Amino acid sequence: MDTELSTPDPALEPRRLRVALVFGGRSSEHAVSCATAASVMSALDPERYEVIPIGIAKDGSWVLAPNDPEPLRLAPGHVPEVDASGPAVLVPTSMSASHLIVQEPGAAPRELSDVDVVFPLLHGPFGEDGTIQGLLDLADVRYVGSGVTASAVMMDKHMMKVVFQAAGLPVGPYVVITDRQWRRDPEAALDAVGALDYPVFVKPARAGSSMGITKVDSAEDLRAAVEAAREHDPKVVVEQGVVGREIECGVLDGHGTDAPRTSPLGECIVVKGHAFYDFEAKYLADDDIRLESPADVAPDVAEQVAAMALTAFEAAGCEGLARCDFFLTEGGELLINEINTMPGFTPSSMYPRMWAAAGLTYPQLIDELISLAMERRVGLR
Repeated sequence: MDTELSTPDPALEPRRLRVALVFGGRSSEHAVSCATAASVMSALDPERYEVIPIGIAKDGSWVLAPNDPEPLRLAPGHVPEVDASGPAVLVPTSMSASHLIVQEPGAAPRELSDVDVVFPLLHGPFGEDGTIQGLLDLADVRYVGSGVTASAVMMDKHMMKVVFQAAGLPVGPYVVITDRQWRRDPEAALDAVGALDYPVFVKPARAGSSMGITKVDSAEDLRAAVEAAREHDPKVVVEQGVVGREIECGVLDGHGTDAPRTSPLGECIVVKGHAFYDFEAKYLADDDIRLESPADVAPDVAEQVAAMALTAFEAAGCEGLARCDFFLTEGGELLINEINTMPGFTPSSMYPRMWAAAGLTYPQLIDELISLAMERRVGLR
């Protein structure tokens, strides 16, 4: 009896997970976000995922971007940027539909596809700060990372410190200069910084990637530093400089009711040419900084950092992932500096490197984050 070979029915084949990568954005970290998207796009397995690249141009336009990581890479002499002239993307705002609509000039709107999960690769305001998270919550769309509250509070270096202090975590001395204080009485705002010891670091309250940060060694240079920070954010945080080591710890959420996990520690060491770990050192210099993981610290210090990182993660209500940054002073004191809810995420960034030290490869880390997002319920949780 002859046996015919059956042809697989495409309708019965498991559908690839549709992952929308959202990147770019209106913040000063636009190029960094593009570089992050290039790395994630390259690492996603095309047999498991259908990638939908969505760029947000600097003017806020949402466009369908080419599925090509190369133009998005950040390198000396090349600063990537989302092309606002691409096909416009209309995002869902209804619980009844999770599909994307593409509008091209001279053509009727077309439905792109339903989206299973969004991977928001935005850094800084108008993305990492709870804004896109709120938009996705309106439409009951799952996404990677923390929700609205944790994203917003951890983006604001002032409110972040308030949460840390309430949780009993030690923070360094700091002064906040609000927009109203600066416009009403800048001299009084500058005088308040006199309570701190120099050098101080003047920072935009809601920016990242070391954008707008100035190390100030004397009061004479303070005003200019505040004005420079205010170009990025009208709210400014002035932190007293800490002499010591910069130690970092990655946190990765647990599945179901499992507790979050911590990575081996990492350390950022400025080797030459920079007063601190600034934007150029992070993204453009080849050998001016050294990132080490595991960090060379005593076992009891490593345990303390991990415990503090978990406390901070839980206190903030973070989900998915976070990178917790600490100072280890020359006297052995640990101070928490900040949490990044969407940390630098290229393979050479510290967060993936720390998990690589634990045996989790970059593609595996991305798979894990998407899996965690798919498990999470939509709406209030």
